[in-house]
Amino acid sequence: MEAISEQLTDALGIMILGMCLVFVFLSVLILAMKLVAKKYAPKPQEKTSSAALQPIASKPAVSPLMAAVIASAIHQHRQKA
Repeated sequence: MEAISEQLTDALGIMILGMCLVFVFLSVLILAMKLVAKKYAPKPQEKTSSAALQPIASKPAVSPLMAAVIASAIHQHRQKA
């Protein structure tokens, strides 16, 4: 049977080896991700004209006629219940 100090030394060596392997693996993974991101990154678009940059007047999400129809349907449903 080995002495406890020898077992602790072996355990420490295995722990350091494992931590180094994880560090190396994660470093390679990060490097690979950066290389792939650089290679396959979307190309910058050309400058757009000034007309495209102006805000477009947005129309309401629901037309007033549709809002009236929905309100009428809700009113009729509540009258039945």
